[in-house]
Amino acid sequence: MIKVKRVYEPPSEDDGLRVLVDRLWPRGLSRESAKVDLWLRDAAPSDELRRWFNHDPSRWDEFKSRYFEELRGNRAVDQLLEVLRSGRTITLLYAARSPYNNAVALKEYLESLLAKG
Repeated sequence: MIKVKRVYEPPSEDDGLRVLVDRLWPRGLSRESAKVDLWLRDAAPSDELRRWFNHDPSRWDEFKSRYFEELRGNRAVDQLLEVLRSGRTITLLYAARSPYNNAVALKEYLESLLAKG
């Protein structure tokens, strides 16, 4: 199971493995209070793509297409798939305020790979 949660929300027991998927550490949040189990910077979109997208809903589909291309062959994706295939729950953590963010897109990408087998 894959969940998505803003890193500023309190952790819960059913989060499973809490994975931060942003390139930068969230502002104003200590490592202790974040309760992040794994920080996969390489699962985040490139700086160039992130700046281009800027959480603009009109660019969402194009962002996902470009981001999915960046994720192909990405070792961080392999790590996440390995955990998911073991039956563990993963919560993808992000800092953005927007519901249009890389964690939501990454969840979609991982689910599509798992559906393919």
